[in-house]
Amino acid sequence: QAILCLPRPFDYSQKNAVLVPVAALGVGGMLLYWLRSGRKIKTIDMGDGWWGAGERPPKGKEDTSIRPFKIETSDKEIEDLHQRLDRFRFTPHVEGAAFHYGFNSSYLRKVVDYWRNQFDWRKQVEVLNKYPHFHTTIEGIDIHFIHVKPSYVPHGQAVRPLLMVHGWPGSFYEFYKIIPLLTEPAKHGLNEGDVVFEVICPSIPGYGFSEASHQKEFDSIATARIFHKLMNRLGFKEYYLQGGDWGSRITTNMAQMLPQSVKGLHLNLVFIATQGLGKMIHAMLGAYVPWLVGFSREDARRFYPFMQKNVYNVLRESGYLHIQATKPDTAGCGLNDSPVGLAAYIMEKFSTWTDKSFLHKDDGGLESKYSLDELLTNVMIYWVTSSIVSSMRYYKENFSKDPRIHDRVSVYVPTGIAAFPQEIVHVPRVWAKDVYKNIVTYTYMPRGGHFAAFEEPKLLAQDIMQFVRKVEQL
Repeated sequence: QAILCLPRPFDYSQKNAVLVPVAALGVGGMLLYWLRSGRKIKTIDMGDGWWGAGERPPKGKEDTSIRPFKIETSDKEIEDLHQRLDRFRFTPHVEGAAFHYGFNSSYLRKVVDYWRNQFDWRKQVEVLNKYPHFHTTIEGIDIHFIHVKPSYVPHGQAVRPLLMVHGWPGSFYEFYKIIPLLTEPAKHGLNEGDVVFEVICPSIPGYGFSEASHQKEFDSIATARIFHKLMNRLGFKEYYLQGGDWGSRITTNMAQMLPQSVKGLHLNLVFIATQGLGKMIHAMLGAYVPWLVGFSREDARRFYPFMQKNVYNVLRESGYLHIQATKPDTAGCGLNDSPVGLAAYIMEKFSTWTDKSFLHKDDGGLESKYSLDELLTNVMIYWVTSSIVSSMRYYKENFSKDPRIHDRVSVYVPTGIAAFPQEIVHVPRVWAKDVYKNIVTYTYMPRGGHFAAFEEPKLLAQDIMQFVRKVEQL
C-alpha cells in the first residue's frame, strides 16, 4: 500500500494515460487480426491433381470445353440385359426372413420379372434426357452434370446457382423430382417464388456418366476441388451447395476449401467425429438430463436408447462399408457382371435407409416410397456405365486417409441442416456446431430418411428455400 501511495512524476502519469489505451488497442487489434486471419488460414489446401490416363498435357493445352451430352441406349445393350435376367438363379429364403437377411429373394424374383417384362429402359432414357446434360474435362477425366435453369424469371429477380451432390448408391437421378420445385417454385405452390435457383447436379467421378479416376487416392477433397473448378468454368463466383451422404462430405470440403465462393451450405446428413470423452459424457448424461448437455427433447427421442440407435443399427447397416473401404473390387466385379446381384445390392439400401421398420416387411417397403421404375432407373445408371466398382472404390480412397482432417478445419459459411428422422444416425445441433460454426437453420424434419430429395422432395425444397432466404437477409 505504501508503494502504491508513492508520488509519481506528472509526465510519467501522462505517458501512462496515453500508452495504456494505445497498448490495449494494439493488443486488441493484433488479437482481432489473429482471429480473423486464423479463419482464413484454416482452410483445406485446394492443391491440384491429375486423374486421367497417361501424362498431363502442357498447361493451356487441356480441353476446357463444355459439351452437350445425351444418354443413349441400343438394342444390343437391352438384349444383353434380358439374357442375363433370363439366367437368374433363385435362392429360397428362410421362413420369416423379410429383409433381416438382406434383400428378400422372393421379392427379388418379382423385381426381376418386372425388370425383364415390363420395365422400359428406352422410355426411362427419355425421362433422363428431359434435363440438359453436359460433359467437361477437369484434371484429366470427363465430368458429367445436368444444368437446369428456370424457364421464366420475373424482371429484377435474382437466380441463385445451387450445386447438388448425390451419394452412394444414388445418382444425379435422385434430384429429378426436386429440380422443378427449385427452378420453378411458384408453379408448384412453394412460397411466393421469391427464391429461385438454377440447379447443377454433377455425377461424382466414378459414378454414372462421370469418368472414373485412373489413379489411386481420388477422394472427397479431390472431388471438391473438381466441383469448384466446374462451377468456375460455368461462370459462377459464388454459389450455394447442397448434399447428403457423400454429397455432404464433398460439399463440406468445398466450404472448407474456398469459403469465399460458398454463399451457403445445406446438408441433410452431417458427418462428425463421435469419439472422445466429451461425446461419451454427453451421451451418458443426455439420457437423463438432455438439457444439461444441449440436447433438445427431439434429440433425446431420436438418440436413445443409445446402444440400439447408435451402435446396433449402425453395425447392421454398415457391412457394405467395411467391404468397400477395404477390398471393393472383389465384390464389385461380381456385381458388375450380374444385373440381379447389382439390383439386390443397391435396392436393399433404399429399403432400410428410407425407414428402419422396413426391415420387417417381405417387400422391404420399397414400393411404399418409390416406384419400381424409379428404383430400376437408378440401378440401370450403374449397370449401363459399369460404374459399380469405381463407385465402391471411393470408400477405400477416402477411408485409407486420416478422417480427422475433415473435422480439424471448421466451416464458417452459413449452414443449414435438415435432420430427417429415419436417417441412419442423428447428429444433434450442439454436436454439429463442433464443425459447423455458423448454423443458420437446423430443422427437425417430420418424416423421411437417407434419400431425402428422392423420397421427400417437397420437404427438402422448402427447407432449402427457408435456409437461403435467411442467408440472403444476413
